[in-house]
Amino acid sequence: MAFDDIGKALEIITDDGCSEIAPAGGDVPVKRQKEEKPDLSRDYEYTRGQLYSLIEKGQEAIDGIMEISQETGSARAYEVTGQLIKSVADATDKLLDLQKKLRDIEDPKEKGPSNVTNALFVGSTAELQKLLKKGKLDD
Repeated sequence: MAFDDIGKALEIITDDGCSEIAPAGGDVPVKRQKEEKPDLSRDYEYTRGQLYSLIEKGQEAIDGIMEISQETGSARAYEVTGQLIKSVADATDKLLDLQKKLRDIEDPKEKGPSNVTNALFVGSTAELQKLLKKGKLDD
């Protein structure tokens, strides 16, 4: 509370969260909006960029190891090539999973009713109509 009063007295922080800076030689403060991304979007952008980088580097490594595998004909080189291809494929799957997770966080699915009662009438149509008429007359 005391810090809020001091901030207002010094015109440092306004009620709308903007910082104010008084220009040199002027009486009118200049408002500057804070430009902060929420942690979720910042983390998403960082992770997405890292995955793109890993996928691109993995693709370059696959191209290089493929040449080595073909030149040497070594079984070990082909094994490493297969492992590298699998790693790049896993990274692309993680990229898709990241999209899905972000969508689930931003737009959570609304749950339907948790208690659903199913009624079952055993009888003829005529009996059902009689019960319905009787129910309407009693109300």
